[in-house]
Amino acid sequence: MTGERDLDALLSNMKPELQPGTFVFCTIPPNAPISAALNPLLTFREQEGMTLVIRREDAEAAGLSHAFPSRLITLTVHSALEAVGFLAAITARLAKAGISVNAVSAFHHDHLFVPVDRADEAMTILREISEAKHP
Repeated sequence: MTGERDLDALLSNMKPELQPGTFVFCTIPPNAPISAALNPLLTFREQEGMTLVIRREDAEAAGLSHAFPSRLITLTVHSALEAVGFLAAITARLAKAGISVNAVSAFHHDHLFVPVDRADEAMTILREISEAKHP
């Protein structure tokens, strides 16, 4: 199935869903093994180390330092990886409200990590974008 590329359709059909739990960003040395107990939602290898996005309780249980306690919002529309402007439109609107966001594009959907205390506000803004008339 091909993902959506039309910006208006993406914005109108994004259907944001707030996922349960609090996620945090951690880092471990670049070649360190990842404990099976961590079960990261996301990993990304950088020169400085491996970034792990995991549930806060898992990071704390493992004694890992962490940053950016966040809630995960999944934009459930199947967006094409080649789609132009979708995340730009969304992150610009969240930025205007002073809400930081770490966006991740996966194969089927885009995902937004927003500060825990701003998640409800972010959801309201996303619903407003989705319900707005798009030319």
